[in-house]
Amino acid sequence: MTPHIKAKKNEVAKAVLMPGDPLRAKWISETFLTKPKLINDVRGMLGYTGTYKNKKVTVMAHGMGMPSIGIYSYELFHFYDVNTIIRIGSSGSFVKEADVGSVMVAEKAFSHSIYAKDLGVKDHNHFLSATSITLNKCLQTAKQLNMKIFKGNILSEDVFYSAIPWQKRAKLGGGTIGCEMEAYALYANAIKTKKNALCLLTVANSFVTGSDMSAQDRQTSFKNMVKLALETAIKL
Repeated sequence: MTPHIKAKKNEVAKAVLMPGDPLRAKWISETFLTKPKLINDVRGMLGYTGTYKNKKVTVMAHGMGMPSIGIYSYELFHFYDVNTIIRIGSSGSFVKEADVGSVMVAEKAFSHSIYAKDLGVKDHNHFLSATSITLNKCLQTAKQLNMKIFKGNILSEDVFYSAIPWQKRAKLGGGTIGCEMEAYALYANAIKTKKNALCLLTVANSFVTGSDMSAQDRQTSFKNMVKLALETAIKL
């Protein structure tokens, strides 16, 4: 156990899917997993382990922001010997083609955060990459599922209500397709612990078209992304 996770080591699968919202973790587990068992509820950060196509999978929330996912993903990698974490979250879109409901795959995460530096990641910079084996398996899986995805670089921000116009934010790092708040820290932890990580995102709002998901839809309307994550996870 850790200060933030009460699960026993053998209760956590080698592959973990991580949404930000604890209620989304509950919905995913009850909707997609067979016999999901609650393994963590410390601070309300719900985690469940069950099976998907007879493969053991854990779904656990990580909260909002890089410090939060940083704690939970590091503890899963370092103390629970988790091999792969796939973040399944929501994003804002900077490209017209990727409207609400589209699935994005974060090949790299760009951030001005000092998270990687303070973690001691060697050769850290403002761009951190998803693990190649996980990314490639996801791309292969999306093709097999005939699922349209948008692969590109993602902006990981510390401020949800940014005062910087979205057009300027979209150009950071040479150009990003969307924004969220966690992928950069997850990728830093994977590099530090020599584990596998990937971030999948469902577009919840478009800065280009102005369309937006409701709070209820943000919690339950991410089925394509979740299926892609699960099908990828059981192959690793």
